Amino acid sequence: MATYLDFEQKIKQIQEDIVSAEMRRDNQAVEILEADLDKEVAKTYKNLSPFQKLQLARHPDRPYALDYINVLMHDHYEIHGDRHFRDDAAIVCYLGYIGEEKVMVIGEQKGRGTKNKLKRNFGMPNPEGYRKALRAAQMAEKFHIPVLMLIDTPGAYPGLGAEERNQSEAIARNLLELSKLNTQTVSIVIGEGGSGGALAIGVADKLAMMRYSVFSVISPEGCSAILWNDSTKVETATKALRITSEDLKELNLIDDVIDEPLIGAHRDKEGAAAALGEYFLNQIKHLRTLSDEERMSQRYTKLVGVGEFSE
Repeated sequence: MATYLDFEQKIKQIQEDIVSAEMRRDNQAVEILEADLDKEVAKTYKNLSPFQKLQLARHPDRPYALDYINVLMHDHYEIHGDRHFRDDAAIVCYLGYIGEEKVMVIGEQKGRGTKNKLKRNFGMPNPEGYRKALRAAQMAEKFHIPVLMLIDTPGAYPGLGAEERNQSEAIARNLLELSKLNTQTVSIVIGEGGSGGALAIGVADKLAMMRYSVFSVISPEGCSAILWNDSTKVETATKALRITSEDLKELNLIDDVIDEPLIGAHRDKEGAAAALGEYFLNQIKHLRTLSDEERMSQRYTKLVGVGEFSE
């Protein structure tokens, strides 16, 4: 069963009416209702608040990394383990093809259903997950294969074991090594980009966000608790943090916003995957027009300019 948010209830009703009309084979009613649906979608999704976009980024039906991998990739196989401790299922690494392009895809995977969420640790990687991601990225560098990184995590796992195995060092190591990785890299926030957990696979030649994704230094819930000690101020915190794709593009913290379907990736997964795949292939094509020196220089200039502003 599809999940509908509070502000999607009118859309839900129209879609149910369309299904009912189709069962009656009332083609005229279907045509009228589909026009009504297009109007309602435009009305609803063109006026979303930051908090509503946060809800969409966390929507349980929103495609996760493996959904995109399964739609976009072919002849692919998974790479396991960090060769130090274990295989972290919160991060998946696949080598295969997108179209005719050989590519390494690294993604954070949240999981669906209780059993799978526990297996994936709710998309919160441990240090071994980040070390696996770095191992896969360096393998891609060795064979001159471009890398696509899919960000979708509430944050790095804050457990005792993760800290004992040097969580902060693993994240910092990825920031350093990915910044000098000598192959074309594209990183895309597909859902929720939480703090260092997202940054660890967010250093790339191109950093983009899906239309209804968010990228933040802290969760709105955490911000609300710290600043006001009041869980009811989450909506206010979301607005103040400026975590939406439009905000981050305006602040020049990301390169591009990918136009996922207006109705959202959770309602049109194939359309969202097509938009993501097209963006990635176009960026790789552009990056290949640059020499290694030009590409690395542009990456360096972008990274050292993060947070720069003038009044």
